[in-house]
Amino acid sequence: MNINKLRSIKKLYFGYEAVAKALDIASASAKVCAYRYTRQGFLIRVKRNIYVRRDIWDSLSQEELFCLANIAQAPTYVSLLTALGLYEITTQVQRNFVESIAVKRTKELRVAEVVFNYTRIKSSLYRGFVKKEDFFIATPEKALLDALYLMSRRIYSIDLSAIDFKKLDLKRLRKEADFFPKGILGSLKKYGIT
Repeated sequence: MNINKLRSIKKLYFGYEAVAKALDIASASAKVCAYRYTRQGFLIRVKRNIYVRRDIWDSLSQEELFCLANIAQAPTYVSLLTALGLYEITTQVQRNFVESIAVKRTKELRVAEVVFNYTRIKSSLYRGFVKKEDFFIATPEKALLDALYLMSRRIYSIDLSAIDFKKLDLKRLRKEADFFPKGILGSLKKYGIT
């Protein structure tokens, strides 16, 4: 079966070109094969021309999932509770749910059993993230500020009692807060963070 030939693709994700090469078929035929294999459950379609083999998908690490979150909508970075959970700053754990910040649009994308949630912020606040392995993620301080900012706009909720504020760099937090509306600094003081 041709699906066995797809196992020669060693990348986390791939497109029609890799399918065409692995199966030694034309690119147009690769599109049809990718569609069929997706319907049969051998491939997971992340977005147009981005696929993951089901056996790879079923054993994804958290970091690989974050990489796919960045690819499913770009430009984005992982943030909010997802990032705070990775840094072990919150006790709130989200399974099969990845939150990211975007500049283009707010959107929810369901891929297999995973939900990728993207929340748009203004471009001047699209900062405070780092590249870690193969994905972009907010610093711990920026992830908290993103959450507070979205809470102030009444489009997000977070249980602040589940946050371990001792794990945050308060100097960095105050510096990053300068880029947000003044109300965010007030929120930090209200919760006794600064």
